[in-house]
Amino acid sequence: MNMNEAGLAIIRNAEGLRLRAYRDATGIWTIGYGHTSAAGEPKVVGGLAITRKEAETILARDVATFAKGVAAAVTVSLNDDQFSALVSFAYNVGLGNFRGSSVLKAVNAGDFEAVPRRLGLWVKAGGRTLGGLVKRRAAEAALFMKQDGVEGSIDTPRGKPVLRSTTIWAAALTAILAITNHLAQVVGYTVLGLALTAAIITAAIWIIRERIKKSQQEGI
Repeated sequence: MNMNEAGLAIIRNAEGLRLRAYRDATGIWTIGYGHTSAAGEPKVVGGLAITRKEAETILARDVATFAKGVAAAVTVSLNDDQFSALVSFAYNVGLGNFRGSSVLKAVNAGDFEAVPRRLGLWVKAGGRTLGGLVKRRAAEAALFMKQDGVEGSIDTPRGKPVLRSTTIWAAALTAILAITNHLAQVVGYTVLGLALTAAIITAAIWIIRERIKKSQQEGI
């Protein structure tokens, strides 16, 4: 597994080249092709300036570090395109986040079809969805799914059938409970009050359970 030019192109295009230190979207001092102090030398501080040649040297060193980290975390065989897509992803989110991500879990489970969707969850910085990250994740997903020089298909997530939507069911339950509550006020709380309380508790437990299940299945 080797980092290839396609992966490097994603990093270069997404990070851009800045020869003077600047703060990124999360306020971290950055320079060159997205280099930060967390990646190693040089330590980035305000006022730091480098040459284009130095930026290329730093990029090569950083990419080698991330490639080594990705190779150590991956337990299945990948082609160079798949490996390079993951290195670009790790370069952006950090090796710690990469190791704990559902992207890596899907890769090591051999569930390659799930990788594009998992990558698509990592598009926020500072609590905001960034267009640049959306484009980067799409490029990484396309490279990961590329086969024999042809872009692999990336499934567009489909909406759930109405009857399987917890949101729809929650709305329906809310309406039913509202009607039940109204009837309880009319005829008294003796029987309907107990039924209403039981229904509310049951609905709450069910909705929470479904949300937890979804979070575990689609967590980043």
